[in-house]
Amino acid sequence: MGEYITSRRSILRLGSGLLLSAAAVPLLSGCGGGGGSTQGQLKLKMSSSMSGQPGNAHSTWFNKFQSLLKDKVGDAVAVDYFPDSQLGDEAKMVQQLKLGAADMMISGSSIWSQIAPEFGVLDMGYIFDSWDGVGKALDAGAGEQLSGILKAKGGAQIIGWAYNFGARNMMTKNAVAGPADLHGMKIRTLQAPQVISTVNLMGAVATPLPTTEVYTSLQTGLIDGLGHDAPTILQNKWYETAKHLALTEHIFNPLTVVIAATTLEKVPAEHRDGFMSAAKEATAFQRTQAVDAEKKAMADLQAQGVAVTKVDKEEFKNLVKPLWEKFTGESPDAKPILDEILKQA
Repeated sequence: MGEYITSRRSILRLGSGLLLSAAAVPLLSGCGGGGGSTQGQLKLKMSSSMSGQPGNAHSTWFNKFQSLLKDKVGDAVAVDYFPDSQLGDEAKMVQQLKLGAADMMISGSSIWSQIAPEFGVLDMGYIFDSWDGVGKALDAGAGEQLSGILKAKGGAQIIGWAYNFGARNMMTKNAVAGPADLHGMKIRTLQAPQVISTVNLMGAVATPLPTTEVYTSLQTGLIDGLGHDAPTILQNKWYETAKHLALTEHIFNPLTVVIAATTLEKVPAEHRDGFMSAAKEATAFQRTQAVDAEKKAMADLQAQGVAVTKVDKEEFKNLVKPLWEKFTGESPDAKPILDEILKQA
């Protein structure tokens, strides 16, 4: 899921650059989706939970898309970007998109499991071992299957499978070299069933918490660490308390770029191909930025005194693999999706 936040503390910390970026986006109290128009122009709104700061996983996709869209359709279709959950939190936006009351959203894939449980397949540990593997599997057919399920159950269409800027690793107060070291550690996770199960099977005690509570929870000892990507760890300064990063790479969460089916129908027929082409090209561009962003964040974390440790991922994988069979047994429609993913591995 997109989990960047813009708290008062982070605004003060990041300074005027973030303030200017956020100020450039009008604040709205409601969704107001469904596609508006001004003098023949179709105006759409796109929601994101990440900050309006340029260079993160969401804004990188959108900025490229906006540029490409202008080139391909001119002023016929315009999309305005609303970061920081200004249009509503992700759970609310999922429902609004389903009803056709909102237009577009970019988010982690996990949130969609609340209406399409099959999306939980992407939250299971160790089904991917690289971002190249994620792209290969989703482009080869797994993504199309999930898109079909989302359209049927969620009234929305995926127009891009982008990447988070890094895999989820274990950031902890004490060093972790293997499963035994994780035993009993309280690790913050997403509120996503398969993520929770993965972390528990790895040996830790999964502790779901909102992103806004992670910093103080590390300080007070409520948690011993967290599972997250390097850029998010860096931006939120979680390294100030937890100084060890084990490269477990247990989850590679893709990003979903979604448009309400009713909104897509409002895109003029003569511009629909251009709209979809802009989304496809923006996705390809954003993927190229992900690996470099993770490498830079890792280097920055090490410069802040974080010890980065390689681990034997096979040990963890063997502990987590029973979850695959359990989940697909409970959600049979997810089995062909998992089979497609593993076939591409």
